[in-house]
Amino acid sequence: MSIKPPPHPSGATPPPAGPKRIPRHVAVVMDGNGRWAAQRGLPRSEGHRAGEDALVEVVAGAVEAGVSWLSVYAFSTENWRRSPSEVRFLMGYSRRVLRARRDLFSSWGVRVKWSGERGRLWPSVIKELTEAEQLTQDNTGLTLALCVNYGGRAEIAAAASRLAASGADVTEAALGAALATPDVDLFWRTSGEARLSNFLIWQAAYAEFVFTDKLWPDVDRRDLWAAIEDYSRRERRFGGRPAGSS
Repeated sequence: MSIKPPPHPSGATPPPAGPKRIPRHVAVVMDGNGRWAAQRGLPRSEGHRAGEDALVEVVAGAVEAGVSWLSVYAFSTENWRRSPSEVRFLMGYSRRVLRARRDLFSSWGVRVKWSGERGRLWPSVIKELTEAEQLTQDNTGLTLALCVNYGGRAEIAAAASRLAASGADVTEAALGAALATPDVDLFWRTSGEARLSNFLIWQAAYAEFVFTDKLWPDVDRRDLWAAIEDYSRRERRFGGRPAGSS
């Protein structure tokens, strides 16, 4: 049986649930670790370490708010362009965080899914990702999609190739169903940047976008709830017109 995450120390509570108020799928670009570290005269690795607490906070906030899917951009296919020392740190760090946090997430009823390519990933990271999936596969709460070695264009191309190889028609519906995650309702990015960065670019076609100025290590669940409150005030039209408009 799952347990609830501990409440936020401030006593803050999530936005009230209701039709169209809580997004089913929230995608998060966890941006700003490097700048956070630079502002403090620290190496970039310290920014990544500080970002771990923010991830745990946001997962707790998503569970409390009743979000069904939370996809986090942990390591992109473009991140291999970073310095070898930073890539090595991120591989080892990803492995450690998965091992350290999977039991906590599982206790909250979280089901972990991995989205990304095996490609150049360290075997030890793949092992931790697959073990986290196996450990939590029967959980029925929030699905946490860890997007590691992920690129949106690559995901679409791979899905189209699989459909073509199977002899199926590559239709919009078939391609959407072949992707690892459902359509995004709320796309949230921290650090003040306002771009997708090749993250869930198919699924985010009709997402609502919220950009937060805070750097990722400074974020907690209240920032996620603020983004959800912003989302809940939007009128989603999906290409149509609002009711009663001419």
